Amino acid sequence: MKTGPTLVMTEALHAVLREHLFPGDGLEAAAILICARYEGKRTKLIAKSVIAVPHEACERRQDFVRWPGDYLEQAIAESEIAQLSIVLVHSHPGGFLGFSEMDDESDLITMRSLFAGVETTHGSAVMIPSGAMVARIYDSSQYPTEVSLVSVVGDDIRLYFQSEDGFAVVDDIARPPMAFTSEMTKALSQLSVAVIGVSGTGSVVAEQVTRLGFGEIILVDHDHVEERNLNRILNSTLADAESSASKVQMFADFIGRVRGDVIACPIAQSIGTREAVLAAADADILFCCVDTKYARMIADRIASRFLIPLFDVGVLIPTMKSESNSVTIAGVYARVDYVKPGGATLADRGVYTSELLRAESLLAASPEAYQQQLQHGYIRGFHEEAPAVISLNMMAASACVMEFLARTFPMREEHNSNYARTLIKFREAEQEFTREGGFQYTLDPGLASGAQEPLLGIADLAGAQ
Repeated sequence: MKTGPTLVMTEALHAVLREHLFPGDGLEAAAILICARYEGKRTKLIAKSVIAVPHEACERRQDFVRWPGDYLEQAIAESEIAQLSIVLVHSHPGGFLGFSEMDDESDLITMRSLFAGVETTHGSAVMIPSGAMVARIYDSSQYPTEVSLVSVVGDDIRLYFQSEDGFAVVDDIARPPMAFTSEMTKALSQLSVAVIGVSGTGSVVAEQVTRLGFGEIILVDHDHVEERNLNRILNSTLADAESSASKVQMFADFIGRVRGDVIACPIAQSIGTREAVLAAADADILFCCVDTKYARMIADRIASRFLIPLFDVGVLIPTMKSESNSVTIAGVYARVDYVKPGGATLADRGVYTSELLRAESLLAASPEAYQQQLQHGYIRGFHEEAPAVISLNMMAASACVMEFLARTFPMREEHNSNYARTLIKFREAEQEFTREGGFQYTLDPGLASGAQEPLLGIADLAGAQ
């Protein structure tokens, strides 16, 4: 099971931080991260902004940096009202990825000042020229705890793990493990993944992340197994249908048989509930495998607020009338969208709109009135209780998981930004790809806000006051 604190930031913020810390003169530099904080199963620091301490304001050497307290006061002023966390960052131009004795002594002094200003969790971090980082946090007793993972989320997903023995290393080039190797499996064992929706595509994704070796698998689905969906939910049985077993508990039991009892975390709730949102927020990776626009909107907001990379998968089989007036297949589609926090959201891409959300609300309130539109289900324009779509689901789910692997363990010839969306057109034997820049981006005011109330900006999810 994945344990230990995490520091996460967007690729854009990391780039700003790295450019400031390494101006090219070979001397140390300093900056301050202002972070939202989520205390779930583990502490997650969510970087919101950076204060770049001017180089000319510092005393800078190759192995030392001293900077005035004015910038600590600025950070405290920005953090005090919302009780945000402050992470002090400096560079090691020589490539030493760790904390020196001088860093330890400096932290003892500066942490006292930080806790005098804002009594919450704070931290410090070191970056080397490759962009790799190591960090630690301090609690109210000002005792340090190593951050187990620094995650940088962008077109690529960069994961910087704390070394197992706790010792620092010198490494000018931080390379991720090679894809499909035991080193990749080892890296995945230190990650938590949330699978939202454990039915057609979701059960196939859940199967893959189980076999790939993720350290924690959070399963979110409120539904139960029915006989009509036994043909597309992996590992479900007739006995599960007859007992109306919870989908997530059924799959958690399967994971237990394969990997042991400490890997799966079943959440038998709709993703639109507070419990499910906060459970998913613990994850390092999100897979969204749902069939409603509202659930996709919730996943979109979780990814943005908690800076979690999101992989959304969907399938569609539209129909049309033939010349003989019978119904025939017009297309067989699988879609995979990768959403990087701070980039084009699912809303920006038209996966859901306010109009679609309103129409879906009508379905929930009056299914009879909505049924005539035939918008719900796998086969658009044709009602089928038990569609035989497992082959399409498997193809779509595999493409979705491969998209994650390609971004975390590089293997593509082209840059990952070229594959923000993949559309598989099986009937036409074609694939279409949309670049990140191909979507119009809308500024997201909730980016990196964490569990700020109301949760996800939705009044119905607000906690007790």
